[in-house]
Amino acid sequence: MKPQFHPPVLGRRALLRASLMGATGAMLALPGARLLAQTGSAGASDAASEKGARLVLLGTKGGPRVGGTRSNPANAIVVDGNVYIVDCGMGVSAQAFKAGLDMARMRAIFISHMHSDHELEFGNLVYNTWVAGDLRQKIDAYGPKGLADMARNYWATHSSDIHTRIADEGRTDPATLLEVHEFDAREGLDMDDGVVRVTALTTPHPPIKDLAYRFETPYGSIVISGDTAYNPALAEFARDCDVLVHETLYIPGVDALVKRAQQGEAFRNHILNSHTSAEDVGKIATQARAKKLVLTHFVPGDMEWITDEMWQKAAATNYAGEILVGHDLQNIALG
Repeated sequence: MKPQFHPPVLGRRALLRASLMGATGAMLALPGARLLAQTGSAGASDAASEKGARLVLLGTKGGPRVGGTRSNPANAIVVDGNVYIVDCGMGVSAQAFKAGLDMARMRAIFISHMHSDHELEFGNLVYNTWVAGDLRQKIDAYGPKGLADMARNYWATHSSDIHTRIADEGRTDPATLLEVHEFDAREGLDMDDGVVRVTALTTPHPPIKDLAYRFETPYGSIVISGDTAYNPALAEFARDCDVLVHETLYIPGVDALVKRAQQGEAFRNHILNSHTSAEDVGKIATQARAKKLVLTHFVPGDMEWITDEMWQKAAATNYAGEILVGHDLQNIALG
């Protein structure tokens, strides 16, 4: 039953409480970045004064399958409040909101390779930032050949909605706010915006290639492997990094994964030949002299019988340093 309203009996404290509740209700109707800015918990005003660098694990499950307790692959690196997104698996927009990222300060997007669990929400992330009013300046996107076509096709697919909003709401065309840089293979400098310096290395992920990225910040370095087979060249690329973020495969879980997917030997061989076992991830971390190893992109990533302790123990067979078993929305500070 709807409660009755009795206006005459509200005292001064009750009036103040009602006023605050009304303000809270109004804030709940705001888009994500604006809500965070209004509350002051992790919004634009805080981001503008944020100092330091941190890695945010937005999605830690490998593969395109949706479900379980982990979201699909995505990461954010935040440097002095500036946001850099690495990979755009399904759910990245929602995860960025949950993480409290100020997307008005997104500076660039990096895609490791053209598998759907790493690029499926590339267009959606840009669009969702735009439609929320937070895409106000040009951003750059870096990745393999095909990324520019993906952007053009996205704008074409959603042209009716976009052009309606431009005409009706006075918005800027989002296609003019995204600049795509693509390449077949890479080893060297990608970007230097005065905040971070990013280099890339092509690594094997049969039958396609993957791009590992190294971020040099004033507070330390982060290397993100993307998807890769065991690759000693990656260890050299990651030499003396502060944080190595590496995909990981749990070999005893492969047969269970193949059975669940109702696939055959070809699928099994792809998994084994295109990813790095947790034990070999430990080898890469040791060869790289990485100060900290963060495990992510778990394959399988949604089988609860594989515990954190199992992932950690497998990697620790060949690496004696600090190992973090990554979880969605986990923040890892540099320095």
